[in-house]
Amino acid sequence: MPIVGLSFSSIEAKRSQIPRGEIKVNSSPKINEVKEVDVQSVGKKALALDFEFTTEYEPNIGSIKVEGEMIYMAENNTKILAQWKKDKTLPEDASVEVLNQLFRKCLLKVSNIAEELQLPIPIQIPRVSAKEKEKK
Repeated sequence: MPIVGLSFSSIEAKRSQIPRGEIKVNSSPKINEVKEVDVQSVGKKALALDFEFTTEYEPNIGSIKVEGEMIYMAENNTKILAQWKKDKTLPEDASVEVLNQLFRKCLLKVSNIAEELQLPIPIQIPRVSAKEKEKK
């Protein structure tokens, strides 16, 4: 089912030192809470997933953390909520969709913030290079 909304509620970012040498960048999402909510615009119930997404720059160079809420329209809210309450995980099909969307949206947000802090952006951007001239 679709993800119908994602909003950010908090952004924390810091650079401890100017990046030099080899830098390890690690980004990781985390779902903190799942609850059922009413989506009035469509007259249905959905799941609200509270999340945090952290990008760390090592060794001790900086970090960026965004927090927010994602609204997820599921076929079976009861099944997802039961699994969440039991072991704090989502079913695999929901987890894949949710995590892919979190990486997509959060990496774009974090990339803009990283650029402002003069930290490397956490995604690879394709590079264009000139064609080599043929030798005759």
